[in-house]
Amino acid sequence: MTRERFDAMLASVRDEILLMGSQVAEELQLALRALEGLDGELAQQAIAVDREINRRRFAIEDECFLLIATQQPTARDLRLIFAAMNMIVDLERMGDQAKGVAKLVPQLAQRPHQHRPPELHQMGPMVARMLEEALQAYAENDMELARKVIADDDQVDARYANVFTQVMYQMAQAGNPEQVEAAYELLRAARELERFGDLCTNIAERTLYLATGSMENLHAATAGSPEPR
Repeated sequence: MTRERFDAMLASVRDEILLMGSQVAEELQLALRALEGLDGELAQQAIAVDREINRRRFAIEDECFLLIATQQPTARDLRLIFAAMNMIVDLERMGDQAKGVAKLVPQLAQRPHQHRPPELHQMGPMVARMLEEALQAYAENDMELARKVIADDDQVDARYANVFTQVMYQMAQAGNPEQVEAAYELLRAARELERFGDLCTNIAERTLYLATGSMENLHAATAGSPEPR
């Protein structure tokens, strides 16, 4: 394999990761719309997209193994390949979190008037933006944007903490086990979104790692992250 061909395959892996990221974004939007409208059909569409994401993950992984097997990669090549393999695992897990939200819709639909903390609805668009910006930072090797994604996760965590407090209060005030279970389902949805945000930060951190070349430099780079907006 010529070096030019090898570089083209590396570029193809990057493109496939970005495509996988766009599928995750689609699944998340379907899951959020399903949650908002308690729409079981949209929930099933989200779950179907998740199956496509899983297939793409393993196809990209095969490409990465082929690159290692057919060329003597340099240290930089290996960093790109192993970063890619880490990213596709995180993206697949993001899909799992979105699927987790979608799978809660049938249970939540049984109590459509259950009070939902407003912070729960705020978390969805926030993590969707984090994913979009994490993928953009990776595509453009934008360290500042990667740092912003990492900083923004604090805002998601703060909203999850508020949801947790409100749901615990609902559970304490519940008059029967059905009310307790309904409140707990809301907490599970918030937890899926909070974890989705954590995984977005993993993508951003991996982008910084690609730019700096070491985890030590990564920690130094993120130490001065701007305040969350």
